[in-house]
Amino acid sequence: MSFSIIGRSIAESVTLKLNETAAILRAKGEPVIHLGIGEPKSKAPIDAILAAASLLNSGDIRYTPADGIPALKQAIIRYTVDQYGRVVAPENVIASGGAKQSIMVALQAILDPQDEVIFPAPYWVSYPEMVKLCGAVPVPVYPEDGTFYPRMKDIEQVVGPYTKAIMINSPNNPTGVIYSEQFIAEIVEFCQSRGIYLIMDDIYHKLVFGDKKVPNCYKYLKGGIDDTKLILINGVSKQYAMTGFRIGWTVASKRLVEIMTNIQSHQTSGPSVLLQVAAVGALNGIQSSVESLRLTLENNTKVMMEQLNAFTGLRVTKPDGTFYCFVDFSNYNKNSNQLAHFLLDKVRVITVPGKEFGMEGFLRLSTCGSIKEILQGVERIKWAIDPNSPNELYIGERKLTRDWL
Repeated sequence: MSFSIIGRSIAESVTLKLNETAAILRAKGEPVIHLGIGEPKSKAPIDAILAAASLLNSGDIRYTPADGIPALKQAIIRYTVDQYGRVVAPENVIASGGAKQSIMVALQAILDPQDEVIFPAPYWVSYPEMVKLCGAVPVPVYPEDGTFYPRMKDIEQVVGPYTKAIMINSPNNPTGVIYSEQFIAEIVEFCQSRGIYLIMDDIYHKLVFGDKKVPNCYKYLKGGIDDTKLILINGVSKQYAMTGFRIGWTVASKRLVEIMTNIQSHQTSGPSVLLQVAAVGALNGIQSSVESLRLTLENNTKVMMEQLNAFTGLRVTKPDGTFYCFVDFSNYNKNSNQLAHFLLDKVRVITVPGKEFGMEGFLRLSTCGSIKEILQGVERIKWAIDPNSPNELYIGERKLTRDWL
């Protein structure tokens, strides 16, 4: 059989595969703890549910404009004013089937084969594959100082004649760190001066801890949105715990949005009207669910950090937001895929290998679960790899005896 070069080059989504694995094991009655999932467990906002239910009861579920229904565009415009202090027009907005499609359609609109897209490492697992789907070249950048905070010096060293875009994800998946105000100011100015597209993936920007603030990219933009190559991505999946609703959006220049709309119209048409109406309900409704989720995640992260800091041999940077801890396990095993499979096999704990994020020796641990799951999950990991831990462990009524250390 013959397959395309692009098709053969694309790897499966590791995070989605892990979700499938967890579901299968749980269906078999296995006591799985999923510390790999990037999905809040809280319910979708009641305003979103009621809005969708009302439309569903009407039975009037039809096609929508390829770039989104007017009500959703209005809600996104209001959100952009409230969160970024920037007024945009309906022609600057396109709604898509999740922030992932928003990024994908934006890349399809701007990339030619062999163009290069730069992004700091560690990075979200889909970035390299999405760039390759466009026939372009992903270029991860590793901070020279060994931290998770990129510097302009690191970016500038890899910018070349084929550089078409730079992607920034802050707060970052998988590390949870917020990039500095200085860096955001510099990257916006740099991209404007060089005529490079800047894609800001802000999907986690409301899920930050304490008094932390996410720098506003528009603050450093010279001129109007239509005069720049700034592309802002967001959606309802994370902050509203609406992962299954698959609604994301892009705010960009009118010309770029027009091209993205043309692509999307042939690709999927507009997103489901039912899910768009639910997103309108979330954006326009009472926002207490966002703050409740943020506080829950902040507390969960505190508990996980306490457990990890008591674990000899680990190194972890305290997250500024999101629902992840990116932990250096290299003192135990430098092969993250091997370690992740070992933990799943021995103690039924699912983690995500750091190699998928561009950083070998690390595991991404999620704080989306309950406190009990976090405590038990870290306890199981410690028992499996730390020779100083007790030799026996109970998982439910099953007693495990460690015979590999």
